[in-house]
Amino acid sequence: MQSLKYYVKASLVSLTILCGTAAAAQTTDALNSFTPYSIFGVGSIAKQGTSLNKSMGGIGIGLRDNRYINYLNPASISFRDTLAFMLDFGIESNNNYYASAEASSAYNAFNMHHFVMSFPVYKKSAIVVGVTPYTSVGYKFQKVEDDPEIINELGDVTYRRYGVGGINKIFLGGSAVFLKNFSVGAELIYFFGTIDRYSNINFSNSASYRSINTGQDLVIRSMAGKFGLQYSYSPDKQTSLTLGATYMLKSTLGGERTDYAYSTSSVATIDTVFFNKSNTTGLEIPSELGFGASFRKQDKWMLGIDFTSQNWTNASVLPSPGTGFTPGRSYAVKVGGEFTPNRYDVRYYLKRATYRAGFYYDRSFVNINGKQVNSVGITIGTSLPVYRWYNAFGISLDMGQRGALRDGLVRERYVMLNLNVSLHDIWFQKYRYD
Repeated sequence: MQSLKYYVKASLVSLTILCGTAAAAQTTDALNSFTPYSIFGVGSIAKQGTSLNKSMGGIGIGLRDNRYINYLNPASISFRDTLAFMLDFGIESNNNYYASAEASSAYNAFNMHHFVMSFPVYKKSAIVVGVTPYTSVGYKFQKVEDDPEIINELGDVTYRRYGVGGINKIFLGGSAVFLKNFSVGAELIYFFGTIDRYSNINFSNSASYRSINTGQDLVIRSMAGKFGLQYSYSPDKQTSLTLGATYMLKSTLGGERTDYAYSTSSVATIDTVFFNKSNTTGLEIPSELGFGASFRKQDKWMLGIDFTSQNWTNASVLPSPGTGFTPGRSYAVKVGGEFTPNRYDVRYYLKRATYRAGFYYDRSFVNINGKQVNSVGITIGTSLPVYRWYNAFGISLDMGQRGALRDGLVRERYVMLNLNVSLHDIWFQKYRYD
């Protein structure tokens, strides 16, 4: 019996990222995304923005473009044609490759990413509304007992830990221009979603021991807010410099949390060990501060840079036993740009397209035994005009790496393909001739 207690405790460690068993058995249809790092806290933070932003490293705080919706800074929504209705819809494909000191594997997922629309209100003011994922949870670890002593005593034993779900956000924002080149914006955010985590120990052919199943279900409903500022300076009619800043308020995630445990026997009887339901999730999303700048030559090229920071150190997160996880301060640096050969070329279609590229360095809130997990990647993409110059089909590719093959971590390499449709139409036109 002592050997069982010892291994049950040891299995909690072996199922974690530190042992690198994340590579085993990733064939769960319920997983809409997959990363072993989503086992921690609120899950893996999703990359925000449309293909416009994602193809340029994720910049957007200091970005202004009247052809596309840039919801990363609420203040940018007012920079548009005053009669324009805009809609943006995107889907995303994730292709992930994992390696550790002990194993390797891959996982692919395909999902809707965002739906956003924007329309004018009065003169130089506008509204934006949309829905997009904020975090994702998708992991499945499995280990089959290989210790002969334990197998002889208990029979076949399988340890599993898996989780699914995530947090989405619906947002409604408004923006207005003051003093010619100064714009402000505000956004109301509603977080919602479910996160389900399970941890099981199964005895396949032993009549003396009952399989143990524990779990945690979270139903999340919470409000937050975001504010944005932008200032644009044009030394001449061809160039402009835009500075931006954003601040998202801290959010204590409300909802319900259910913790449970039960045992099952070989004759399929179920005994509840405990069941506890509470009106608090025990999760928080800390405030976020961001700064950005961009320099543009009209209808030709643009360069930009963003910096964002969140302090998770004192945020409330659920514990991950046996992993050595503590939340840390996260930040990201993003650099990108775009180039259009000739937007008004009537002979060569590819000269009217816009080509983009970028780079980013992202330090996540995940800290394992004092080692913070970082991401680094490059992005490329293009917007292909459709029918009118302001309607476009966007493509972006994000190639990067999270973690490394050292310090007991898992190295995650990924390729993310984003497909985007941007629609732009003019309302309330009065035609001279019918």
